[in-house]
Amino acid sequence: MMVDPSAVRRLTDWNRDTLDALAAAHGTPLYVFDPARVRENCRRLRAAFPDAEIQYAAKAHTAEETLRTVHDEGLAVECASAGEVRRALRAGVPGSDVTYTAVNPPARDLDSVVEAWGEHPELTITAGAADTVDRLAERGFDGRLRLRVNPGVGAGHHEKVVTGGHPKFGVGLDRVPGLAARIDREFAFAGIHAHAGSGISGDDLDDHRELVRRLGDLARELQRDGISVETVDVGGGFGVPYREDAPALDLDTVADATREALGEIDGRLAIEPGRYVVADAGVLLTRVNTVKAAPSTVVAGVDAGMTTLLRPAMYDAYHAIRNLSSEDDPSPREQVGVTVAGPVCETADLLCENRPLSRPECGDLLAVGNAGAYGYEMASTYNSRPRPAEVTVDGAVLRRRETLADVRRLDAAGDSNRRNDEGDV
Repeated sequence: MMVDPSAVRRLTDWNRDTLDALAAAHGTPLYVFDPARVRENCRRLRAAFPDAEIQYAAKAHTAEETLRTVHDEGLAVECASAGEVRRALRAGVPGSDVTYTAVNPPARDLDSVVEAWGEHPELTITAGAADTVDRLAERGFDGRLRLRVNPGVGAGHHEKVVTGGHPKFGVGLDRVPGLAARIDREFAFAGIHAHAGSGISGDDLDDHRELVRRLGDLARELQRDGISVETVDVGGGFGVPYREDAPALDLDTVADATREALGEIDGRLAIEPGRYVVADAGVLLTRVNTVKAAPSTVVAGVDAGMTTLLRPAMYDAYHAIRNLSSEDDPSPREQVGVTVAGPVCETADLLCENRPLSRPECGDLLAVGNAGAYGYEMASTYNSRPRPAEVTVDGAVLRRRETLADVRRLDAAGDSNRRNDEGDV
């Protein structure tokens, strides 16, 4: 089956003049986000899974406009923390379309979510341990509760995001019937859930299929025991092609394989895509400030680094990089091996290493592709570096650029003890 070319947005598809103008107006480093692309991706998911409950995994990108956009397109929202629950509700997502997935939840998270449930009683919580069920009961929660299962199989683009078989996640298959029976008695049992991992590609389809098959078998077992299974949530993690020559995920093939592996159940299939919805809706812009030759590479020092985009340092992730400024030159620049390095004093602070790119010059504007998922969300203030701004392709500010005053705001010392001439950049 031929995959629709529109199923992926490559870095070369972004308009150079638009990105250049946004960098000039808002400075760098800068995340640029396209809500229209989010809508396209949501519609593609709904076409492939027309009968499923599709829950957007909010942790991929939590901007309020993104949460509103995905809900406008018919998606519910899956939240990994109390903060994400509050963001979703604030964005206007009704409690009936909000699920909180509790992984070893801190007490303050449970307190906050149970409080939100009091105001939005249709909200669903997913528990991955008997202890979590106990702690919810202690707080007076008796609402919609889904049980996270450890199916013993996982997949993903990196070992750090393979969740399906790791003991951290979910209840073992042998313990599910007893705990599900308890939930059915004491709460409103809302089904079962499992998640293989993140960044699943066609190469991982067999693992995904096996996870779904095990959940389908479990659902039928529970139903034979008289427990109604409202939903069978098989998670998300659908991958996107980060490399320029990687094919787009054949979503229809994934959907067909999922339905076939699940088999006949009385409940409804649910999925939780995050990366697939937003990854190719965002790019990161960064400016070259230092160029130096080394024996094996040319180093391009830039104003974005691991505090801006963590994925390369964390997962050895590949992101396409485009030198927008070189495209203005009357004649093509020489291609050389370029290492794009950030401002943090750690060897891991690289966006790429010895990659063939146009020879860089100070002041060049670089674009980093597929930065819409887990880009801004994983940014930090390590080294006391303010987080970047994020704007839409139309120039609307989604998140303003942090200042040093923002970074210092939580310091215990009072403002009266600080110098007034520290600068606010």
